[in-house]
Amino acid sequence: MWIAGGSAPVKKDAGYRFLEHVSDAFIEAFGESLEEAFEQAALAMFQTMVEIDRVRDIFHEDVYLTAEDELALLYSWLEHLLVRSEVNRRVYSKFKVFPIKRTQSGLELRAEIMGDSLNIVAHSPKVEVKAVTYHQMRIWKERDRIFARFILDL
Repeated sequence: MWIAGGSAPVKKDAGYRFLEHVSDAFIEAFGESLEEAFEQAALAMFQTMVEIDRVRDIFHEDVYLTAEDELALLYSWLEHLLVRSEVNRRVYSKFKVFPIKRTQSGLELRAEIMGDSLNIVAHSPKVEVKAVTYHQMRIWKERDRIFARFILDL
């Protein structure tokens, strides 16, 4: 299932919200699985940057990351997407995280992302995300949902 902005369906128990913060973007993403929470976290990050429903699905790219634990994987995931966006001058609007695998050395994430070349007119840029931070980063399970909180330095 694709998690996306605009008219694409989003599960009732998946999404994100912006929490109050003085100067940065404080985001809580959630889903029925860790993978869905990561998809929503990426979606929220790009929604912070541009009008995500205006981003077309022109490019399909694969992402492969490893990390020692869930927090490091969330940080790596978001930071990788941010750097890829800046280097390639692209924005992304759809994210499919395949089942995260546990290995002897930690966790492996494989994903497919879809997006478009950044177009200032079409995508209406909002703010520049300078970095993903570990400050107040947290992942937890509550009832049947996985939550991920993080701060984006604007």
